[in-house]
Amino acid sequence: MEQQGSWAGKWEKRWHPLRQEWVVYAAHRNSRPWNFEITEKVVGLPEFDPGCYLCPGNTRISGQQNPDYKGVFIFENDHPVVGMQAPDVDEDDHQGLYKKKSAKGIAKVVCYDPRHHVTLTDLDVGAIASVFMALRDEMVFFAGHETVKSVLIFENKGAIVGVSNPHPHCQIYATDFVFNVFQKELKAMAVHEKETGRNIFEDIIAAEKKDGIRIIAENDHAIAFIPFFARFAYETYIFPKHRHATLISMTDEEIRGLAEIYQAVTRAFDANFNTQFPYIMAFDQAPVDGGDYSGYHMHLNFCPPLRQPGLQKYLAGPETGADTFMADTMPEEKAAELRKFTGIN
Repeated sequence: MEQQGSWAGKWEKRWHPLRQEWVVYAAHRNSRPWNFEITEKVVGLPEFDPGCYLCPGNTRISGQQNPDYKGVFIFENDHPVVGMQAPDVDEDDHQGLYKKKSAKGIAKVVCYDPRHHVTLTDLDVGAIASVFMALRDEMVFFAGHETVKSVLIFENKGAIVGVSNPHPHCQIYATDFVFNVFQKELKAMAVHEKETGRNIFEDIIAAEKKDGIRIIAENDHAIAFIPFFARFAYETYIFPKHRHATLISMTDEEIRGLAEIYQAVTRAFDANFNTQFPYIMAFDQAPVDGGDYSGYHMHLNFCPPLRQPGLQKYLAGPETGADTFMADTMPEEKAAELRKFTGIN
């Protein structure tokens, strides 16, 4: 039987400062047997797919025809989860217990490139930066919209996370309420500042730089790391080095630096598993409801579903049933894998 001393650094719980909750790590269980495998298969795709509703010139299900676009193409989702045209509803609240309201907001689709067979990481840094700048323009629009209070920009990459169309794209959900994760982070930020007088995001970045071992890419404008409190095996944060509440205040130079680190991270993902590595990527940004969020530090958050090649991290009993993450790997081990491909020793 394995002795407890050999489990040190592999079996513990860590506090997630932004979510204000524990994450349990049990990497000593990694050798337990599995009966099922999920593999992210990469198949040859054409540069243009006449059946793809995102390719240039094709007609979408709404009947609208895509333009013959050459760069970034953005349009309102034909099947929006939120929309300004959402019907009004009876707001019967059962004396405050149950509530319902109209699902107002704006949902958009952002095509990165006209080519069907590329991914965002395949583009050169300038093209990636152009995508991020287009997203910055969208944020300027949403910040001035009378209904929008919060904006989630996200990409679901790979069939394993439910993507039905491989054409390179992300989505934007702009809502009339603030997304839960941003509320949690803002609350954690306020508590930390009250208790310490410091900014929680700056303290996290400083702690990661002090430890060093979880940093996987860095340049003059951005830094990427698998945080001490990562829930997914390869969960990665990318922070601009200067604090910005949203993309809106970032300069072109900073956005290019962010694009360089994005490319380094995602290419390391692909190289580590020798495949198109699936992930969910979100731009975590402060609300745009007119409040003062100068303490918030926007960042990119990657939540990849695989913990080993062919092995998915399932959100099972603890995660789904008890809303508490149980991780099967250690952040330091996974960061070491990626650092091999980004040149950090």
